[in-house]
Amino acid sequence: MAEALTLGSAPSASTRPDAATPRPRHITTLAVENMRCGGCIRSVERALSAEPGVLAARANLSQRRVSIETREASGNEERFVAALAAAGFKAMPLTEDRLSKASSEDMDLLRRLGVAGFAAANIMLISVAVWSGQAQDMPPSLITLFHWLTALIAMPAIAYAGRPFFASARGALAAGRLNMDVPISLGVLLASAMSLYQTIRGNDHVYFDAAITLLFFLLIGRALDQRMRSRATAAAENLLGARVAAATVIHADGTAERIAARAIEPGMRVLVAAGERIPVDARLVSGESDIDESLITGESRPRTVLTGDTLYAGTVNLAAPIEVEASAREETSLLSEIARMMAAAEQGRGRFVRLADRAAELYAPAVHVLGFLTFVAWMLRSNGWEASLEAAIAVLIITCPCALALAVPVTQVVATGRLFRRGVIVKAADGLERLAAVDHVVFDKTGTLTLGEPRLAAPDAIASDSLSLAAGLAVASRHPYARAVVAAARERGLAVRPLDGVTEAPGAGLAATIAGRTVRLGSARHCGLPAADGDGATLWLADGEKPPVAFATTDPVRADAARTVAALKASGLSIEVLSGDRAEAVAGTAADVGISEWRAGEKPDGKIRRIEALKAAGRHVLMVGDGLNDAPALAAGHASMSPSTAADISQTAADAVFQGEGLSTVVETLAVARSTRRRALENFAIAIGYNLVFVPLAMLGHVTPLIAAIAMSASSIAVTANALRVGWTGRKEQAP
Repeated sequence: MAEALTLGSAPSASTRPDAATPRPRHITTLAVENMRCGGCIRSVERALSAEPGVLAARANLSQRRVSIETREASGNEERFVAALAAAGFKAMPLTEDRLSKASSEDMDLLRRLGVAGFAAANIMLISVAVWSGQAQDMPPSLITLFHWLTALIAMPAIAYAGRPFFASARGALAAGRLNMDVPISLGVLLASAMSLYQTIRGNDHVYFDAAITLLFFLLIGRALDQRMRSRATAAAENLLGARVAAATVIHADGTAERIAARAIEPGMRVLVAAGERIPVDARLVSGESDIDESLITGESRPRTVLTGDTLYAGTVNLAAPIEVEASAREETSLLSEIARMMAAAEQGRGRFVRLADRAAELYAPAVHVLGFLTFVAWMLRSNGWEASLEAAIAVLIITCPCALALAVPVTQVVATGRLFRRGVIVKAADGLERLAAVDHVVFDKTGTLTLGEPRLAAPDAIASDSLSLAAGLAVASRHPYARAVVAAARERGLAVRPLDGVTEAPGAGLAATIAGRTVRLGSARHCGLPAADGDGATLWLADGEKPPVAFATTDPVRADAARTVAALKASGLSIEVLSGDRAEAVAGTAADVGISEWRAGEKPDGKIRRIEALKAAGRHVLMVGDGLNDAPALAAGHASMSPSTAADISQTAADAVFQGEGLSTVVETLAVARSTRRRALENFAIAIGYNLVFVPLAMLGHVTPLIAAIAMSASSIAVTANALRVGWTGRKEQAP
């Protein structure tokens, strides 16, 4: 099959005409927002591979990114974004330096974990004869050989796998403080040094297996924690990348130049094509169009703008090209002001302090004191320095914080994995902890309780011939109402045939001439009616002398919104709606879903004031919203969630992002969060109980370093097994 390259496979060098003179290759990375399946991967790679100069395209579904290999070093980003837009994908450029750090940290930990696991397994195999009590039947030379083999495996592995802990401990000591890695490093190094000393002397007490096994389990905990952090970082990078924008500036001599939005100065004239976002706050100086301001106001209806009207950064030009004059720089736009409000809300939001962090303040000094007291007590009893040091090492190892360190990360990974399979991405490291404490839920309306997409209110009441004719006009426009007409026609199974010669009057509607008669679709004024019926959210179809046909539009409520609200109420949570939309629209939606308390016409600062008032009353608020005007409120809430269709800045502010058209994932997310909190607390109890039992035994000399490492491993396994219950119980807890 002759088709564009897929899966990033490029032609071999020997088959290319320029194989004799290879040129340097360059990688361009794009974040692709709506890539969700294997079919999407093929479509993305096929669209990019068809572009001139592309050698290979490789898509990564888990990170929703695609890497494009080209010969040109730069200047391709906009072309590739446009190619993906034509294929139905929203993409934005990312730079390699922004991507490399988290990825390299993940790979580094995985490599060290692999080395530690491989070394521990092999040392265990070599040492099994000694453990099983068969050493007395072996010649001393064979036992010594086994010890040297374990030393040759363990010493390089410990030096490599333990570096994260050793470096952290060295940094803490250099700064004159202790952290949890200091006793870990001390125990590992003492056990390794003592074991090497005993091996050189030909003695039997070697604990290389204990040292490397300890590092293996500690690295598991660290790798799990890093996985959580990198997942949040990757999501944030993808979303923040969408804020990088370029604009077409019209110079005084009439020439056009594409420059970065941050370089626009007040007074510059900017050409904004249909479908593009307004790059900065500006004043309309030429043209007429419809502007989607739902990100700013929450209002679902586009606003018709005329010469002299004020436009805001981040809003979308829907209908026709316009020319605007910048009235502010990017950093002083309304968009930036909302970002600053977000930052202020973030600083004022109290974070849940993990129990592990509180325990860590006492852990390091307590371990050192216990180890030192054990060594001194054994020396005073004339047990010799070797036996005393062995007891002290056992104390250092057995009190290692492996189970404590795993208590939260492992439960979070299990919980986030379960939620990810349900279409919920938990971005914040402590998001589940704060979601578990929620007792009051605040919903935005447009795009949250509703779908945020206009649809025909009663399509079945419209005759098929009228709907088909309207769709033939509407298919030529990108206006949301026009798309609603086309969607309704296709849902009914009608053939949508574009009409010839369709013209669009910005802010008014569409028109075409068919067999000598004029057909119009748009506002009442555009269709020649004396006055508009309804609230303005209505299209009209005028076909020559025939009576005009009305097309009422609505923003439908999500199918499961009422059930979700009922489930949240049944669990004892209080609920309200905060929206920037019109009062009548908010009241109708609130009544449809069963919410009695609502507020309309709320700007970003008003939403923050309401949330702050709830917090002052002792409530733990979950804010669920999608618009740019919701971003500060999302940051101000105790916890926050946002749908995947939300504004990029809102997704960045939210603790969790849910996909699909349903709201039921909000209920399940709260259920899983509470289950996660219970499992984490149980894990803390396991870790503390383990230390209360085994530390006294180690101090009394009943535990060797090897038994200490095995006991430590057992506690880690117990914690992990308990954490897996989050995945089991979460299926039953459909309500919080």
